Amino acid sequence: MTNPTVIQNATIHDVADYFLDKGNMGTEEAITHLKLQKLVYYAQAWYVALNYGKKLFDSRIEAWMHGPVCPELYNEYRNYGYKEIERPTSSPEFIDGITEVLESVWEVFGSYDGKFLEELTHSEDPWINARKGLPENATSNKEIKIDDMKNFYSDYLN
Repeated sequence: MTNPTVIQNATIHDVADYFLDKGNMGTEEAITHLKLQKLVYYAQAWYVALNYGKKLFDSRIEAWMHGPVCPELYNEYRNYGYKEIERPTSSPEFIDGITEVLESVWEVFGSYDGKFLEELTHSEDPWINARKGLPENATSNKEIKIDDMKNFYSDYLN
């Protein structure tokens, strides 16, 4: 039996698979598309804050009406709508620093549903700053800035 490759440079799909593997269908830990988007966002945000602005993955996160969204991930999972997403066939393994951040994000946010996480992101500066000047229900593809994530979430660490 071969050992799985340990990932040093994560992609958005690696991070999504990690969280999907944690989810339990039919429980509060089930993962919908909305919840997945927010978990991936928080993984990026906390990784950036802990690693002085270094990104966990390179995919763009935008300030959509329902909170932070990675369009690349949206296109992959949008057909699920509000239904729970099943677990992937395998889960990625990361170097320790990445795993610690992902585990922490799961411990803090994993038991919340997507709507709660949406409301939470709506109260935080990175999403608010990216949507400045937009009506509440306006569509947008404005990117949430990495520096805004780093500055906002770093304040929690101090």
